[in-house]
Amino acid sequence: MQGLMMQMPLSISSLIVHAARHYGDVEVVSKRVEGDVHRYTYRDLHARAKRLANALDTLGVASGARIGTLAWNGYRHVETYYGVSGSARVCHTINPRLFPEQIAWIIDDAADQYVFFDATFLGLVEALAPKCPHVKGWVLFADPERMPAASSIPNLLCYETLLAQASADYDWPDFDENAASSLCYTSGTTGNPKGALYSHRSTVLHAFAAALPDGMGLSAHECIVPVVPMFHVNAWGLPYAACLTGCKLVLPGPHLDGKSLYELFEAEGVTMSAGVPTIWLGLLQHVVSQQLKFTSFRRTVIGGSACPPAMIRTFREQFGVEVVHAWGMTELSPLGTLCHLQRKHDALPEAEQQALLAKQGHVLYGVDMRIVGADGEDLPWDGKAFGDLLVRGHWVIGEYFKGRGTEQFSQDAQGRTWFATGDVATIDADAYMQITDRSKDVIKSGGEWISSIDLENLAVSHPAVAEAAVIGARHPKWDERPLLVVVKKPGAELTRDELLHFYEGKVAKWWIPDDVVFVDQLPHTATGKLSKLRLREQLQQYVFPAVKDAAPSR
Repeated sequence: MQGLMMQMPLSISSLIVHAARHYGDVEVVSKRVEGDVHRYTYRDLHARAKRLANALDTLGVASGARIGTLAWNGYRHVETYYGVSGSARVCHTINPRLFPEQIAWIIDDAADQYVFFDATFLGLVEALAPKCPHVKGWVLFADPERMPAASSIPNLLCYETLLAQASADYDWPDFDENAASSLCYTSGTTGNPKGALYSHRSTVLHAFAAALPDGMGLSAHECIVPVVPMFHVNAWGLPYAACLTGCKLVLPGPHLDGKSLYELFEAEGVTMSAGVPTIWLGLLQHVVSQQLKFTSFRRTVIGGSACPPAMIRTFREQFGVEVVHAWGMTELSPLGTLCHLQRKHDALPEAEQQALLAKQGHVLYGVDMRIVGADGEDLPWDGKAFGDLLVRGHWVIGEYFKGRGTEQFSQDAQGRTWFATGDVATIDADAYMQITDRSKDVIKSGGEWISSIDLENLAVSHPAVAEAAVIGARHPKWDERPLLVVVKKPGAELTRDELLHFYEGKVAKWWIPDDVVFVDQLPHTATGKLSKLRLREQLQQYVFPAVKDAAPSR
């Protein structure tokens, strides 16, 4: 027997319809590429998204066809999220920070019919166009008067002209909620990137979960800024969750330096944001150096890479900003865990609470996880045993676009599919997960594993350290030993011996790095994560000092 309920498909268009109908006058504010501030409402956003859907009909774009974007966080980009996916096409957000050769490969692999782009990327598109002959047209997010007088880009179209020529009278189509909605490619640190093809159902369910109190805690009372780029896993789902909850949405465009973000937060009364640690490092440096305070900013979700506990403490103790540690992946749409205390943790001493909050956190409903050993058997949830992290869930991919990466999927005894994340983690008795390393970054010293993340977090807690990375370097006796690579804060004085002494008593003696290399900057990926692949390449000729001739005592 089945329930007697209405059948309403979970569709992305239903989110913008809801926002326009029930939060129609709530603002969407954008710091534009042009430098000015643009304001309109969810009702305006809905109308323009419908114009875009009609424009795509006029261009002859079929259902299921891919539409690429090369753009910052702005109102026009949000319009493509809804106008493209809502009309049964697939919105393909492309990371402009990748190498041009990778971008061209991605556009070709996705078979994008049109690519919409910000004026910032005009030069990039001019270089890409000859390498992407199958693209039918390139659409510049601009007014007619800002179109270039001359360009080598074939069939260059003006976004505002397309919308002006299209009607706002459009009925969003009904279709299977499992239809493809959006396409995101991984960073491609090894080999070509792989595509994660999301569905309408998975995207809407992800938006619901993101808005939960133990998720990002969104409501119509909030004013949020997705600092995480819209080309990075759909800004972690915030443009969808914003429409679901009716909160004020503020978009920073390309203006991501500390000064610009602070001024935007203050001017718009921002209460909540989300982004990777490198962005918050710049914001903190600005507010500390200028002796500023936040008047409305109270909470931020930090993910993408492990957030140093020192950053969490600075936000909390100096500025009264709660940091919600999170973990996810492109393959998870991206949210997997967020870290909040439970009722039973209220009585814990503050130090124990903060140690718990430094973990990646607890799964949201809709995601399940397990850790397994080298034999594939489940490991205990005791907070000590660490193994390969596997996940499954309503918004976890079941396979990659075009069937790539099959080795990352496996089935358990019950026939359920699990995705191997490539992370090494522990899970404690309360089901809180903590990443100890990427599987390819674990340091194996004399047959024992050392967590590079723990060593990096300790280094960053030193008052003279701005950023730190730990990699395994070849050792004639122990195979690998930890090498600490550090960026000092401007004007700070710090020696190798002082920093190594800082570790004493905080970790096992044999975990302490064997040497320190000071650098001006560390390499990062196109999504702002620390690139240990490039760091290892840069230091591949490194040799430990000859004095390392004795075994570290265990």
